[in-house]
Amino acid sequence: MANHKKSEFASVDQHISLVGKAMSHPARIAILRILAENPGFTCGEIVEVLPLAQPTVSHHLKELLDSGLITVATDGKRSLYNVAWVSWNEYTQQFSHLMEAMHKRQSIAS
Repeated sequence: MANHKKSEFASVDQHISLVGKAMSHPARIAILRILAENPGFTCGEIVEVLPLAQPTVSHHLKELLDSGLITVATDGKRSLYNVAWVSWNEYTQQFSHLMEAMHKRQSIAS
């Protein structure tokens, strides 16, 4: 059995991995796109747009919430979902730095 020691890796690497895992399903990417275009949508409104059942959409929303890519606010009994733009911008900056470092290594190795 493998011994996973995520805590021994750099926090930026852990964060990129967490977000990458959250985005590893096309439904989650579609949900991000929907929320970017329709801030404050409820789970039910997302269900109306996607060919998925409500429990499935709820699961994907939880994964996105756990990664920090979306937020939820309550309005009475309704849960309103939004893209967490600060977190999203942080992730894209971290990923860009990773890609730049990899391109530099590729140039040196070539």
